[in-house]
Amino acid sequence: MKRYFYLWHRWLGIGLCLLMALWFVSGMVMLYVGYPKLTPAEHLTHLPELPARDCCIDLAQVFAASGRDDAPQSLRLSSAEGRPRYLLGYADGSGVTLDALDGRRIEAVDEAGALASARQFDPRATAHYLGLVDEDAWTHSRALDGDRPLHRVQLDDAEGRQLYISSHSGAVVRDATRTERAWNWIGAWLHWLYPLRGPWWSNLVIYSALAATAMALLGQVVGVLRWRFSRPYRSGSRSPYRGGFARWHHVGGLLFGGVVIAWIFSGLTSMRPWHLLDSQSTLTASAYQGGALRAESFPLPVREALARFRQAGLHPRELEWRMVGGEGVLQALEGNGNSRVLAMDDANEPLRRLPESTLRRAVQAMAAGTAFEVEELTAYDFYYFARAEQSMNGGLQRPLPVLRARIDDAAGTWLHIDPRSGALLEQLDERRRLARWLFNLLHSWDWQPLLQRPLLRDLLMLAFSLGGLVVSVSGVVLGWRRLRRAR
Repeated sequence: MKRYFYLWHRWLGIGLCLLMALWFVSGMVMLYVGYPKLTPAEHLTHLPELPARDCCIDLAQVFAASGRDDAPQSLRLSSAEGRPRYLLGYADGSGVTLDALDGRRIEAVDEAGALASARQFDPRATAHYLGLVDEDAWTHSRALDGDRPLHRVQLDDAEGRQLYISSHSGAVVRDATRTERAWNWIGAWLHWLYPLRGPWWSNLVIYSALAATAMALLGQVVGVLRWRFSRPYRSGSRSPYRGGFARWHHVGGLLFGGVVIAWIFSGLTSMRPWHLLDSQSTLTASAYQGGALRAESFPLPVREALARFRQAGLHPRELEWRMVGGEGVLQALEGNGNSRVLAMDDANEPLRRLPESTLRRAVQAMAAGTAFEVEELTAYDFYYFARAEQSMNGGLQRPLPVLRARIDDAAGTWLHIDPRSGALLEQLDERRRLARWLFNLLHSWDWQPLLQRPLLRDLLMLAFSLGGLVVSVSGVVLGWRRLRRAR
């Protein structure tokens, strides 16, 4: 049996050590430079304030002009091409864009419109049109599917930023700085094997990670079997290898092998292989909303709502309508992220947060008679936490305080609710909480004692990554030597 352990480890290593070396190098880059994204903070910062006068047509006109019979899942008043626009999103992934001043439906955005949106994003920079793309190295995200094809515009700003602009709405949906583009060729682009992206990409990543996990586990077994615990070899060493790459590989594997296995396996789980970690909860967001987005749920005219927000000292750059437990709620957002809400059942003064009774009614409707409990979190914990902007989840909003509702259903569902807006931020059942352990803890080390000490976390991750790189590179050399000998 020992011989088979050696052979499987050797031949898997010959095929996979180079890939693992690339994973370690790219992972170290990703600690500091993430895959390009347009964060909510960047989005709001680069929006103009909504007009103080003559804005905008009311929702009854919006729904009539949309040409759709089904209710949208999302509705925002934002800006594109320098003009306020209504953005409606539907369950099938499609969207409708309307000019908020005259109700005109925007069917497509041309080159001139894309340049106008780029000037809105940064009025001080000169914009150069680079063409229309369906997908390129920085736009692989499926979240952009409803906006494709994308206009690409280069800004002559200090960061050499490229903007990706929806050809359907004119909204800027992604930006990529010169630094992000340069480092990501050896960062996320390599880490996620994007050069091999195609119909089989997902399975390629899954089975490569599975094989690498098996290789690393076998390596640990072989390493322990070859280590002399009771008496050393004739050389006086506990390892049979006196020096060179073989010794580096053996000793390095024993020192860093556990972390290597954890990283590879947890990277595998990030792909949600074979739907093993998919949510099993049967509770739906539509039940939480308690009704469809309809004009009659928002009787307050838009002009009056904007006036009330301004009287409260807020200068809105974006409005968002949502349903919470059958009640219409309107949220206004400033460029710095400050917000206020108006509840349509009592649309008097804008509030900093919704009453907890409103949110409890929404949870009760979603729980459908199942017992639940609600607590308020004022600090991050293992299941609710914020990450640095460059991280994979750095673009997710994680405000505090937040309400956590624990529902006693079969899947053990937890909800995270933003009391400032009533938005359902996250739905975690037992499987998704398990994924927190298998990926966020083992792969990203998302553990509050480390997240609160970012320098220590970075130093530890760099040290173990360098250890893994030593194991991988020495494995590449040994594999190359074995192939040359066999040839």
